[in-house]
Amino acid sequence: MSRNYLEKILRARVYDVARETPLEFIPRLSGRLNTNIWLKREDMQSVFSFKLRGAYNKIYNLSEKQKQKGVIAASAGNHAQGVALAGKRLGVPALIVMPTTTPPIKVQTVRNLGARIILHGDSYDDAYTHARSLVKEKGMVFVHPFDDPDVIAGQGTVAMEVLRQHEDPVEAIFIPVGGGGLISGMAAYIKRVRPEIRVIGVEPEDTPTLQQALKAGRRVNLKQIGLFADGVAVRQIGKETFKLARQYVDDVVLVSTDEICAAIKDIYDDTRSVAEPAGALAIAGIKKYLQKKKKGKHGNLIAILSGANINFDRLRHVSERAELGEQREALIAVEIPERPGSFLSFCRVLGKRNITEFNYRYHDDTRAHVFCGIELSGGAEERDGIIERLKQKEFGITDLTDNETAKLHIRYMVGGHAPQVKNECLFRFVFPERPGALLDFLAGLSRGWNISLFHYRNHGAAYGRVLVGVQLSGAQASEFRSYLKELGYRYHEETNNPAYRLFASAGE
Repeated sequence: MSRNYLEKILRARVYDVARETPLEFIPRLSGRLNTNIWLKREDMQSVFSFKLRGAYNKIYNLSEKQKQKGVIAASAGNHAQGVALAGKRLGVPALIVMPTTTPPIKVQTVRNLGARIILHGDSYDDAYTHARSLVKEKGMVFVHPFDDPDVIAGQGTVAMEVLRQHEDPVEAIFIPVGGGGLISGMAAYIKRVRPEIRVIGVEPEDTPTLQQALKAGRRVNLKQIGLFADGVAVRQIGKETFKLARQYVDDVVLVSTDEICAAIKDIYDDTRSVAEPAGALAIAGIKKYLQKKKKGKHGNLIAILSGANINFDRLRHVSERAELGEQREALIAVEIPERPGSFLSFCRVLGKRNITEFNYRYHDDTRAHVFCGIELSGGAEERDGIIERLKQKEFGITDLTDNETAKLHIRYMVGGHAPQVKNECLFRFVFPERPGALLDFLAGLSRGWNISLFHYRNHGAAYGRVLVGVQLSGAQASEFRSYLKELGYRYHEETNNPAYRLFASAGE
């Protein structure tokens, strides 16, 4: 298998549309981590992603008869652009099925490359199913985003360039993983040419597609997938890509949303380029890898910056979470006694540290609550020290740094206690951002249940995040939870979340 893919990669036709992107040393992050880190800049392709390599190689190798009938693909982003560009360059008609939730700028970009577009469904899975049905109807060739030998070989040319550009010893190469096209193609080449180099995949914690498959020894269909790193939001790794990954990938590192945001900032600090979340996975993976292997000297580490197609609106969310991901900010809830001098005592413990956020809320005659963001220079150790000193001063402390509801919602709605509201249950939802989605969501909740709290945030992504309080008693609670299953949106019950209890809860 390795020899076969080596030949396919060496013969892959990609440079009609792709450029050999630079492998750049990134000094700032390297200095901070005391390790030489190199960045393969696939964000510098004409479509700002590596995806055009595999798409072009696949379409180029079609027969003339197949090219005349045209190609079809399902994608909400980078693969769509790659197929559209390849079709335009080769004179092959291209039809792209995109979810209705796809941001307009991405739809227009694909249209500008000459492809026809059909908007269908709320998710990639919906678009994929529709595209496959159109293949039979129209007789067009389906260009799979990752599970195809020619696509895999095209992506493998990234490894060919990396090893030519860096002839010195390399400890490991970190590669983002979605469906597995990039890592399987690169790993097949690397292990044939430089088998001593470790190949490490990086996935979001909430979409461990390859990690779970390797653990189970078979492909796993994830019930839920994360939404932030949408470029790798794939429920199941490909059949062919898993065969290769299982044979050649050495390890998989999982990273959080906050760690991805911190990596986007790291890349910006060194390159002044803004990576998309999936594109920053490899840098986040390197940082996690080094955290776990603190002892000993490390060799050269290479990260693949796979893409830079990020919506501008999402940068707000990235900037909010980057400091948390770098452990440069702590979020804490503090209960302060309502007596003279207690507030001053609290401030003295914080000292001259920069305060990133401070929300004070009177609770009753005996106590008040503070939601506080504190800038850190010493990471988790410094945060733990602050919390311990506050506890010694007999302040009630709750660490909210890793509390998703606190970070997404409560910090923007502090002070919302409603003691007159009874039997309130709290739920956190994620639903597709399509026209009228919020109205549809609210309409679905209007079945006699009273909404007592509502907070909505749009992060410029294909999915919106909502926090909802609903008054439920007795049989209503069971009926409501049955409705949630029928609704089909991802949700988490947050009624007992400490951030809610401290700052926004209703009466019992």
